[in-house]
Amino acid sequence: MTKSLKKYFVVFTGPTLIAFLIAFIVPFFMGLYLSLTKFTTLTNAKWVGFANYQTALTGNTGFVKALGFTALVSAISIITVNLGAFALAYLLTRKLRGTNLFRSVFFMPNLIGGIVLGYTWQVMLNAILRHWGQTIVNDWHLGMLGLILLINWQLMGYMMIIYIAGLQNVPPELIEASQIDGAGKWMTLRHVTIPMVMPSITICLFLTLANTFKMYDQNLALTNGAPLKQTQMAALNIVDLMYKQVGKQGIAQAQAVIFFIIVSVIAVLQLRATRAKEVEA
Repeated sequence: MTKSLKKYFVVFTGPTLIAFLIAFIVPFFMGLYLSLTKFTTLTNAKWVGFANYQTALTGNTGFVKALGFTALVSAISIITVNLGAFALAYLLTRKLRGTNLFRSVFFMPNLIGGIVLGYTWQVMLNAILRHWGQTIVNDWHLGMLGLILLINWQLMGYMMIIYIAGLQNVPPELIEASQIDGAGKWMTLRHVTIPMVMPSITICLFLTLANTFKMYDQNLALTNGAPLKQTQMAALNIVDLMYKQVGKQGIAQAQAVIFFIIVSVIAVLQLRATRAKEVEA
């Protein structure tokens, strides 16, 4: 069996590796090169070195401000999504009636496209805010709140499913042993259940972080950066600079590289921190 797998390894993995090379590796290194050039098309790129990076970080593109807003929305959303998802998962593993129906209902928003979600929430929130003479794009605080609500509504059900899988894998013997030792529900949850579901927490934190930081379509549909680009997240800022301002494509590409590095570093640090907790558990 092993010899057969080795013999046909290229046959089975070749198409996937070629697709990965064409769709990711080649564009990635092309993007790195273009971030060091001034270009409008691939054929007229002129080398400018790290000038694009300097402009991205110190210029008036609004990138640094967009990064700050992205970090704020992401930090709040990561906490609220995971706390809410864990609470739902905990309730739905208590052998309540209709749990399968509730799981399906809570998961459904994850199946809806971001553009549709953005416009839907814009209509709903504006219908409520107009009673106070406001709209979601009148105040950046309202726009931020709308984005956080949308993120929670979309992601909480998906993370809930992952937490349910983790909770169902907690050995009942450990729960019974803690109860025999006199531990209450809170002590059992804190010292037995949560340490045992740390792998699920690691996955959910990573997915929430990645989805919120790179959010584009929901931001575009809900506020489009209004008012005055105060609710513009990093991905929307990069796309706007790339396609709406002639001659700044190189700067936009440099911003994309910086954004990739920041998200990658944060993700690696988060994975290392939570995996360390898994080992301790």
